[in-house]
Amino acid sequence: MTIDKTFDPAAIEAKWYAHWESTGAFRPERPDAEPYTIVNPPPNVTGSLHIGHALDNTLQDILIRHARLQGKDALWVVGTDHAGIATQMVVERQLNARQQKRTDFTRDEFIAKVWEWKEESGGEITGQLRRLGCSMDWENERFTMDEGFSKAVIKVFVELYNQGLLYRDKRLVNWDPGLKTAISDLEVETREI
Repeated sequence: MTIDKTFDPAAIEAKWYAHWESTGAFRPERPDAEPYTIVNPPPNVTGSLHIGHALDNTLQDILIRHARLQGKDALWVVGTDHAGIATQMVVERQLNARQQKRTDFTRDEFIAKVWEWKEESGGEITGQLRRLGCSMDWENERFTMDEGFSKAVIKVFVELYNQGLLYRDKRLVNWDPGLKTAISDLEVETREI
């Protein structure tokens, strides 16, 4: 047997990760054990991971694997966020490239286009999380716009509003006059004039 001069982790890591995922290694299946749960702050479905995500997810992975080694029923909940404003902007840019605009469509037609974009780009981040080796419970993956899940999000927002923890106020927003919508700080190119 010869050993390669340099270590190539890509093939080995992909093989073992697929094995761990297919055998349910990341599933919490210790009903008599002390529960331990981490809910992953959901990254935007239309984006890709950045170095902050990599650091945050690595730390969460260390904690969840340590809990498993301690015999706890460890669950790392994974999901992605619809990132409404950012996703809308991406879809509208695609429409603009085809000389179309959001107002050319009914609300339902436009939402269908957003869902098409989610299906096209939604797996990029979860693929990156897998390549990082994150030991998340992929069988319980959620998306904020999933049926039932979005109802839970609305319910919590209403409860937080009723408790005075969420409120409406007059605030400055980043307004895109072309798209006629508010956009995220991440999408703004600032310049002094």
